[in-house]
Amino acid sequence: MGSKLTKSARGKVCQLRLEGCLPGTETVVAAHLNGGGMASKQSDLHIFYSCISCHDYYDMRKQANPPYEKEWLELQAYRAVICTQKIMIKEGVITA
Repeated sequence: MGSKLTKSARGKVCQLRLEGCLPGTETVVAAHLNGGGMASKQSDLHIFYSCISCHDYYDMRKQANPPYEKEWLELQAYRAVICTQKIMIKEGVITA
C-alpha cells in the first residue's frame, strides 16, 4: 500500500546522490524527510527518491568515513525533495 506520491518512486533514479549511490532504479524508494516526530512520518509531499544506500546514510543506519554532518545531510535531503518534486510535476504526479 502507498500513496500516488510514494508509488511514483518506482523506476526512478536516486535524487539524494551521496557517495556510494547505487546506479539504476531497482533499489529506489520514496524516502521521507526526518522530523515527523515520534512514530510518525512527514507528509508524502516531503519525499525524495532514494536508493537503499543513500537512504541508509540519511537514516544513519550506515556511516560514511568521515561521517556526514547531520546539517549537511538535511540540506542534501531538501535538495533531493526539490529535485523529486520537479520530476513529479513534469510527470503530472503533482501540479505546481
